[in-house]
Amino acid sequence: MQKALEKAAVLVEALPYIKKFHGKTVVIKYGGHAMLDENLKAAVLTDAVLMKYVGIHPVIVHGGGPEITEMLKKVGKESRFVGGLRVTDKETMEIVEMVLAGKINKEIVSLVNRAGGRAVGLSGKDAGLFEAVKKYRRARTPEGGEELVDIGFVGDISKVNPEIVATTVAKGYIPVIAPVAVGAGGESYNVNADYAAGRLAAALGADKLIILTDVEGILADRSDPGSLISVLRADEVPLLIERGKIDGGMIPKVECCLDALAGGVKSTHILDGRVPHSILLEIFTDRGIGTMVEK
Repeated sequence: MQKALEKAAVLVEALPYIKKFHGKTVVIKYGGHAMLDENLKAAVLTDAVLMKYVGIHPVIVHGGGPEITEMLKKVGKESRFVGGLRVTDKETMEIVEMVLAGKINKEIVSLVNRAGGRAVGLSGKDAGLFEAVKKYRRARTPEGGEELVDIGFVGDISKVNPEIVATTVAKGYIPVIAPVAVGAGGESYNVNADYAAGRLAAALGADKLIILTDVEGILADRSDPGSLISVLRADEVPLLIERGKIDGGMIPKVECCLDALAGGVKSTHILDGRVPHSILLEIFTDRGIGTMVEK
C-alpha cells in the first residue's frame, strides 16, 4: 500500500506540470553518455514517449561524435580537430553523414518505436530543414596571433525551415533529427548538434530547450559538485566565460541556450544525462535538476 501511495503522490505532483506543458514543444539535444549506455538510452527515449502520451511534443536532435571517430578509425582515417571542431574533408563528410543520418538516427527511431512511441527519422537535408554556409575556425599561429582555418565541410546554420518538423509533430510523431545541413550548391555540411537544437527550438517556437550533457550542469567551482548554479541569467554568461567557469565543450551549449532565448524560447536547461529520467525530473517535479539559463 505504501508504494502505491508514493506513486499516487508522484502523479499528483506531476499534474500541474502536465497541465502547464500540454500542447507545448520541447526540443531535446540528445548526446553524451546517455547515447552510449544502454540503460540511459532506454530512460531518455522512454521519457520522450511518456511526454508525447501526456500531450507534450518532444523533438529530438542528436549528436554522435564518438561513433564518428570510431568509424573513421575503422577506415584508417585519423580525426583532427581545430578549436574543438572536427576537420571534415569530403570523405570524412560522407562518413559523418552515414553515421549520423543512417546508423545513429535509425537506431534512435527504432528504440523510440520499441518504447511505444512513433518516431520519424530526419536529417537537416530533408525538406531543406537546415541550410548552412561554410564555417571557418579561428586558431592560434606559432607566432601567437590568430588566423582563420578552413576546416572543410563544417557549416554554420544560416536558415531553418521547420515546416517538415511541425508537420511531423502535428501528425503525432516524434521527430528524430541528425545535424547534417545542406549548402547552396547541394553539398552536405556537418553542424554542431547543440547549435542545431537551439536554432530549431527558436524556429519552432518551443517552450523549452533541454541539453543533455555529462556533467551536473554549470558549476561555480568545477572541483565542487555542490556548487551547481541552478539558475543562470543570460547577462551573467560573458563574465563566467571570461573567468573560465564556463569553458571547453560547455561554451557551445551555453551559447546555443542564449541563441534559443533570443529567438523566443521560454526556458533552456542543461541537464546531467547520466541521471536516469533526468528529463522527467526537470519537467514534472518541483525540484528540477541541472542549470536553467534564462533571460
